[in-house]
Amino acid sequence: MKTIRDTIKLESTGQRPTFHTITNEVKAIVAEAQIASGICVVFSRHTTCAVMIEEDSFDKAYTGLTYLQQDLADVFERIIPTCRKEGQYMHPGPELTVFAAEHGENKPGTLNTDAHLRSSIMGRSETIPIVDGELELGEFGHIYFVDFDHTRARQRQVTIHIIGE
Repeated sequence: MKTIRDTIKLESTGQRPTFHTITNEVKAIVAEAQIASGICVVFSRHTTCAVMIEEDSFDKAYTGLTYLQQDLADVFERIIPTCRKEGQYMHPGPELTVFAAEHGENKPGTLNTDAHLRSSIMGRSETIPIVDGELELGEFGHIYFVDFDHTRARQRQVTIHIIGE
């Protein structure tokens, strides 16, 4: 049994959800690992981000998002509206606001409750079988890293963990 761990570094834009297509990077890590049969876990440690598998949508909205990405953003906007003001959600409370300030986060930077909720619904990882040395994504499957945090641009990291033979 062989175990490989690697990372992909990304930068989000802030202002709106940032979608990164990371399929090719993950495929390259799997190819380099030379695992014929196993699993590949794609994981985000960031609590306002998600990892998902979806097909590509070639058409783009005016926001720069593909239609499918824009549809997802629109659905989330209806069920979990973007946090625009203090008190819209219970989070962040007074204790978290003090804690965040002690760690360099300004108060507007803590108004990302919507991103936390969206991430918790989407999930922060995907587990993909490796069959005959390749990810079993199907004909249309792509791997996306999504940063729902809109408060500012951020450096992000995705962990790739491969186990197999």
